[in-house]
Amino acid sequence: MPFVINLIVSASVISFCVWLAAKSPSIAGFVISLPISTLLVLALNQWQHGETGNGVVLAKSIFVAIPMTLVFFIPFLLSDRWKIPFWVCYGSGMGLLVAAYFVHKYIFSMISK
Repeated sequence: MPFVINLIVSASVISFCVWLAAKSPSIAGFVISLPISTLLVLALNQWQHGETGNGVVLAKSIFVAIPMTLVFFIPFLLSDRWKIPFWVCYGSGMGLLVAAYFVHKYIFSMISK
């Protein structure tokens, strides 16, 4: 049953953001940039498992990861200047995320000792 609740809550939030993007892209951009998935996961994890330690480690990992995930947008920032097509930007951004994962893994192992 918790999985179904997670699914309904998450799908509702995502669907609202998609609806909002069609109505007001600038407001939707702000709302989507919020750590919505983080807010949902932390709250639902605590609600389901009630284990504070796990949630704290999760939050610390997210804190380290958020700045690194911004590398995904670098190709998009360069797309006009270098005439990079959308899917090339998207694929390059995904590749940068893979590299960022390994940097995150290293940094998090250093701070979580």
